[in-house]
Amino acid sequence: MATIQIARFIISFVWLYHGLAPKLIQIAPIEQLISESVGLGEELTYLLIKAAGVGEVIWAIVFYFFYKVKAILLLNIFALIGLLIGVMILQPQLLVEAFNPVTTNIPLIALTIIILNATSNEQSNK
Repeated sequence: MATIQIARFIISFVWLYHGLAPKLIQIAPIEQLISESVGLGEELTYLLIKAAGVGEVIWAIVFYFFYKVKAILLLNIFALIGLLIGVMILQPQLLVEAFNPVTTNIPLIALTIIILNATSNEQSNK
């Protein structure tokens, strides 16, 4: 299997998993903590988490099918950077926990850059 396909599957899987498991199936305590930091109240926080879960599932599907579109790749990078910055601002202590956003987001950004470089090379060779 080509490197680009492995990167595509991993990125899509992570978005899908992070949308389903800690948000839609059952809200994880860390998701609750981060979302409560926004200060929207209990009901709006719940809705925010569920909406984020739906958004992540949709993004996983979009990314899976449109992984060669430069705008999608750039949006993925910006979203991952934005989420990392959000955690840095709202709950910085989470950055040193096991399985933290640093060890998730930075590798996903790197995989996205691999796809971006590979698809740019494919298009320039045509």
